[in-house]
Amino acid sequence: MGFRRLLSGALFLLGCSAGPVFGQQIGKFVPIQAGSEVDHALTEINAATDPAQKLALIDKFAAGPGSEGDNPLLVDGLYVDYYIEQKNYDKAMEYGDKLFALDPDSFQNAMNMIRAASEKGDSERVVGYGEKAAGILKRFKGAAAPEGTAAQVWEEQKAKTLESNKEGVAYIQQAVYNGAIQARDPGKRAALLVRFAQAFPDSPYTNQALGVAATSYSQAQNTPKMLEVANGLLAKDPNNLGMLLVLSDYYCDKPDQFAKAEPYAKKAISVVDSAPKPEGLTDEQWARQKGLQKGLALSSLGQVNIEKKDNAQAVENLKAAAPLVKVDDASYGRNQYRLGFALANLKRTADAKEAFTQAASVNGPYKALAQDKLKAAAGPATARKKTP
Repeated sequence: MGFRRLLSGALFLLGCSAGPVFGQQIGKFVPIQAGSEVDHALTEINAATDPAQKLALIDKFAAGPGSEGDNPLLVDGLYVDYYIEQKNYDKAMEYGDKLFALDPDSFQNAMNMIRAASEKGDSERVVGYGEKAAGILKRFKGAAAPEGTAAQVWEEQKAKTLESNKEGVAYIQQAVYNGAIQARDPGKRAALLVRFAQAFPDSPYTNQALGVAATSYSQAQNTPKMLEVANGLLAKDPNNLGMLLVLSDYYCDKPDQFAKAEPYAKKAISVVDSAPKPEGLTDEQWARQKGLQKGLALSSLGQVNIEKKDNAQAVENLKAAAPLVKVDDASYGRNQYRLGFALANLKRTADAKEAFTQAASVNGPYKALAQDKLKAAAGPATARKKTP
């Protein structure tokens, strides 16, 4: 009698998987003898089209031949696929966790769990299952040759298996990155992205993940973690435009550290034109984004100029930045507030008032500050008009 090798954690019958199936198997397999009771049961389950009937057949299989030997691996895999198909992701993950208890190295189960958690929108579990997948790959790569298999033959087999699972690895990395970035809370999002980068240090998404993590830590006002991630990423990628901007933006507003901002801002300006276009952006979108990035660097330089009391140079940099950052209200408001401040220092009162008016015209944290400046400038004149 012949045997069929079946992937644990996948709906193996006739290739009808509920989730993506890629390459040769990593993890245990259960051999099924053709024509056996198990084979007949699986064929019947696969043929069922009514969801209630299919579930009843899986339950029957689980209570019968599915309870013997390694067959619980098949049972849990069937439940995983059934509940993913029914969009009952909590039940799918419940059975996926049971399958992991039986086979911690099931790569297919890791993919199915990542899919279930992704579709449920559970960022924490997406990253957790991603870490499991990374661990599975690490253990497989480092596994010693089985008894009776020559080391060279085993290494060749592993290389072929890893090569055949490249699409699966790519799927996992993209899904886990997307899951982490969708976390709404900026502090949680940052932490999940750092975990992704640690699990997949060689992923094409790693630097991007760390860049978003640093920005998210900044949004969460966790400065120590922001600096740690940003400096760590720049150590690996000195021309990382996002991190150059994050650090120039942070330091330019610190009176005791503003000098650190200048080299970051200048380097950002020098690399922005040659920066690679991110995947998914049109040429028009990329041109607008590069313009904003250059404007942000110029605005940081303008703030540094103000701190250095070089207000004339500040005005030049801030005026150059204005049309570039206008696409973002918060950045534009800040830039025009800085411009108004520099112009006021130069006693160019009318020009300063115009800049503060522009800052107050857009929503953002500088709107109220600009309004206060305008009120203060109008105060004495208003008081004189009211005097009898």
